[in-house]
Amino acid sequence: MATNNTAKKATNITLSADVLAEAKALNINISQACDRYLRELVRSEHERRWRQEHADFISVYNQTLEQDGLPLDEWRSF
Repeated sequence: MATNNTAKKATNITLSADVLAEAKALNINISQACDRYLRELVRSEHERRWRQEHADFISVYNQTLEQDGLPLDEWRSF
């Protein structure tokens, strides 16, 4: 989550007039809401791309676990 020390940069965005009016009527901080949503969207996209880039490794690793079980599983006491 953003901290107060995070640098900010002014920008122009276009929003739906009806949603903007309702948000203002509800005293929602538009900049904060947009920043929070965009931050989460960026995090999700990084995660999606990481999964996509490592899909082959994950598939092979999962197959290995299915065939051989967990490493050191025979010594597990729970």
